Amino acid sequence: MSPLLVFGVIAGYFLLLMAISHFTSRQADNNTYFTANRQSPWFLVAYGMVGATLSGVTFISVPGEVGNSNWTYLQFVMGNMMGYAVIAFVLIPLFYKLKLISIYEYLKNRFGQNSYYAGASFFLISQTVGASFRLFLAALVLQIAFFDAFGIPFWVTVLITIGLIWLYTFRGGIKTIVWTDTLQTTFLLLAVVISIFMIVDHMGLKFTDVFATVANSEKSTIFDWDWRSNNAFFKSFLAGIFITIAMNGLDQNVMQKNLTCKSKGEAQKNIFWFSIVFFFSTVLFLALGVLLYKYAADQGIAIPERTDDLYPLLALNHFGILAGIVFLLGITAAAFSSADSALTALTTSFCVDILDIQKKEKNQKRTRMLVHIGFTILMFLVIIVFNALNDSSVVSMVFKVAGFTYGPLLGLFAYGLLCKNPVRDKWVPLVCILSPVISVILDFNSEEWLNGYEFGFEILLVNAAITMLGLFALYRPNTDEVSIE
Repeated sequence: MSPLLVFGVIAGYFLLLMAISHFTSRQADNNTYFTANRQSPWFLVAYGMVGATLSGVTFISVPGEVGNSNWTYLQFVMGNMMGYAVIAFVLIPLFYKLKLISIYEYLKNRFGQNSYYAGASFFLISQTVGASFRLFLAALVLQIAFFDAFGIPFWVTVLITIGLIWLYTFRGGIKTIVWTDTLQTTFLLLAVVISIFMIVDHMGLKFTDVFATVANSEKSTIFDWDWRSNNAFFKSFLAGIFITIAMNGLDQNVMQKNLTCKSKGEAQKNIFWFSIVFFFSTVLFLALGVLLYKYAADQGIAIPERTDDLYPLLALNHFGILAGIVFLLGITAAAFSSADSALTALTTSFCVDILDIQKKEKNQKRTRMLVHIGFTILMFLVIIVFNALNDSSVVSMVFKVAGFTYGPLLGLFAYGLLCKNPVRDKWVPLVCILSPVISVILDFNSEEWLNGYEFGFEILLVNAAITMLGLFALYRPNTDEVSIE
């Protein structure tokens, strides 16, 4: 594709985002930025969350990962559905009852100030790392498609990409995100559908043959019953449940959108319909992965060493101009929809949880903007470091890291909801630090210590369990009972 064409596509898309930002940020204040004044239509939130949840990781890594692990990723997504049910019927009612802006305020009510800071800090770490991983993928594609042609280094590409995101989010915050996510979801899903059409056309298949082609492929194997495997069903399914609870229900990025709905009931409807669309969207991406590998085999195209590069390679160089354009729109939409909401959520959590901005009488808006800039710079630095170190599929890397950083959050909330015992609040941060450290050591030595067993995504459960054990050890007797709500 011509670099000028690439530039035109991205520029046009960015202008659309800026137009939405302009109309949604008029007369915006901190309440608008943090909660969208709790006036978002549930169906708009549900549809927009599809794009934010799929992100660049799903868009690029899931089709590529089909070559490594077939459709076993769907086992994980099946677990996701159970996790969303827990979010809808347990967490949503709790957070609406407490009228929270940041969901980590619950930890202050339940345990104390130190637990509150510990929970918010682990979210800030988790979200910074996860969002940076996702944005890295988009910057990589833009580098190949446009910036390499002009000899522009990767760090400049990242700086420009993240700078554009900052421009359309710094005023309207979550209200702008709710609306831009709908546009981004549309482009993301449109891209994968058109890509499938292009592959079918290039391979001379009838569209009615696509189902049979995918179903009969050995790469469409879903279930893995080998208990030692990283992709074993029970590991993936359980990890899908609890990673969803941790990375969606206990994540300010996602829950901030749910909490913009007008009521608890509307937020629950949002979760229900979103989860259904998300499941079938993932099936669509897995089907695309099978077709990508079949097309490459039929055309004698060498599979890239890094599977994340397969879809960009074919879309930009083999499927024609239209496919290249929609791919660029799709990856740009996927990256922006996850990174923009992450940047807003990080700003919200730091302002509310760490700085307690609501109690400041002056310069609230200035403080919020400085925090927004600070996290923009931090994400830029993390992406640069990740680019220097990355040597594996990003979809696996993101969830692996999440198992270590979200574990303490899952443990804190699980203990708070399931157990009424108070704890010694001042020692909770130490427990939250030691839990992932012990989990990393256990994960590194599991094959030797556990007769060949390898941890997959379920390391999150181990991490959360260690956190809960630590909290039990911090039991504080002979004190007034602390309410779980």
